Amino acid sequence: MRNAAVRSNLLVPEIREVMDIRQASNYLGISADTLYKYASDGFVPAFKLGNRWRFKRSRLDEWMDRQSDLHAGGEVDASKKKPVQREATNSL
Repeated sequence: MRNAAVRSNLLVPEIREVMDIRQASNYLGISADTLYKYASDGFVPAFKLGNRWRFKRSRLDEWMDRQSDLHAGGEVDASKKKPVQREATNSL
């Protein structure tokens, strides 16, 4: 029975309270590059341990709750919005 439990744990990734950028990007469903930019800009709650970004799952959950509450209310503080970068179009 113990072997079955060990095997089942291999199928479900462990979500830790403190995650690295890869784990946190998987948790949030965004690319690691995007999350790195968001962390560097201070858009998502993160901290550095040495020279590497770390993310607390509970802080990310709280942040997502606040973001969804802001968007549900209809009004969003413009200073908290991420700017949309539009691709340059080539005109002939």
